[in-house]
Amino acid sequence: MNASAKRRGPEEMVLLPLGGMGEIGMNCYAYGYGTLDDRRWLIVDCGVKFGDERDPGIDVILPDLAYLEAERGSIEAIILTHAHEDHLGAVAWLWPRLRVPVYCTAFAAELLRGKLIEAGLEDKVPVKVVRPGRTLKLGKFSVEFVAVTHSIPEPNALAITTPAGTVVHSGDLKIDRSPTIPPLFDEARFKALGDQGVDAFICDSTNVLREGFSPSEADVAQTLTTIIGEAKGRVAVTTFASHVGRIATTVQAARATGREVVVAGRAMRNVIEAARAVGMLKEAGSFLSEEAFNLLPPDKTLLLCTGSQGEPRAAMARIAAETHPYIALDPGDLVIFSSRTIPGNEKAVGAIINGLAEQEIDVLTADDALVHTSGHPRQDELKAFYGWLRPGLLVPMHGEMRHLQRHVALALEAGIPEAVRIETGDILRLAPGPAEVIDQAPSGRLHVDGRLIVPSIDGPAKFRRKLAQAGIVFVSVVVDPKGQARGAVEVVADGLPLMDADGEVLLDELEAAAEDALDAMPRKKRSDDDIAEALRLAVRRSAFAAWGKKPVVHVVVHRL
Repeated sequence: MNASAKRRGPEEMVLLPLGGMGEIGMNCYAYGYGTLDDRRWLIVDCGVKFGDERDPGIDVILPDLAYLEAERGSIEAIILTHAHEDHLGAVAWLWPRLRVPVYCTAFAAELLRGKLIEAGLEDKVPVKVVRPGRTLKLGKFSVEFVAVTHSIPEPNALAITTPAGTVVHSGDLKIDRSPTIPPLFDEARFKALGDQGVDAFICDSTNVLREGFSPSEADVAQTLTTIIGEAKGRVAVTTFASHVGRIATTVQAARATGREVVVAGRAMRNVIEAARAVGMLKEAGSFLSEEAFNLLPPDKTLLLCTGSQGEPRAAMARIAAETHPYIALDPGDLVIFSSRTIPGNEKAVGAIINGLAEQEIDVLTADDALVHTSGHPRQDELKAFYGWLRPGLLVPMHGEMRHLQRHVALALEAGIPEAVRIETGDILRLAPGPAEVIDQAPSGRLHVDGRLIVPSIDGPAKFRRKLAQAGIVFVSVVVDPKGQARGAVEVVADGLPLMDADGEVLLDELEAAAEDALDAMPRKKRSDDDIAEALRLAVRRSAFAAWGKKPVVHVVVHRL
């Protein structure tokens, strides 16, 4: 194909979501500009999800960027809207596959630096720090960082302009006109962008099911100050480690009520160090280490710690289990969960709350008082954005399918001319002309298994799920050159019951089934593979007959 043929067709701006569309977490969106056969790409965010019981042994899940890896020479950069794990946590894992510059604000760069050090990439990844309000020129892309408010420092929306048009990518945001940390919400810039013309608004959908406006962080600060001031004993506040605004709010409440602040949890200490490295938390004063906890009078102590989402190794989980080496709470002390439970974490959080209740420790959550406010926009905030930007097209992102579907309806109800819901892997034309899915790209997930990146579909987690359901059986048999058994068949099992319903030893039944299957085989069809398959099937059938489940069975044939 010659150059002119390669460039045939209109130059368009497209959106390719590779994560975060139809799910909470793992945000990764690629914007392309050019023709069907000759596009340049800009990646916005590269985040992770965290594994759960559906993926045994998997702590971190990454977006599969195979499509972009093949287009690596056409990628201008990775742009990070903010420093949450679901927006930057995959960079250290996946950057070696892309090897392009990374642009973000100072706080995000500081947190990213720690991850790059752990990965041995600190001196390899070109991280470029951008101040909110600045505009980058990256090939045919012009990218403006627009300051917004969220639950972490320096969040940004992005105004992305190409010759085909202008798109606003919201990132994570809310409207908070009295935040406790910078920056201030740049409402004027959103209005100016609307006056200039916005072709498409790609927008956060997390809180679209909730009416009204989100409360301000200042409202939470007032509530916390009142509650902490009335407490007689120790107070522990657990929240998202990255929520610097909530850390500032909690410290403000502690100082106002004469309490010293003890910080517990590595992730929270790292965030505090990062915030101070870029000039934040200057008014917070000094923090004490975990070792100082028991040296303070109960009514002069405030513990700020990790574990609001039930993380098993976090400080609050160990306190609830009474296994923390330095911290123990007494009956009548107060624990405040200054957070909302992320869907999927309900059991883990509930277990911690019950552990605290067993110790007669009082627990207060966001269901009891205004001790948390979301960093995502509710319906009236979304309508405010629609009014400022007046986009021709709304594409919902950052939400489960029910959120995306409701966001489409809300946008159309509000008078936006066009709103479409797309899925991961869809390539959507944004401009010029009407929105249309014009192609599909390979997409999916990768699992981080220990130190390795492995497939999610046919990777280790798939087989661990089978093991978790019905256990595993190992069968070993020694045969002579003619396929005759030499000695008894040996069976070892893990994860199976000891006895069947009649009180018979289950392993004995499996061994008998394997021996009977070998005896029944024709002498001329006793290859190693034939023997292994016959014994495998016999053991599975015997287990099912006695137990009602079919375990994973592995057979090893040793031939003399």
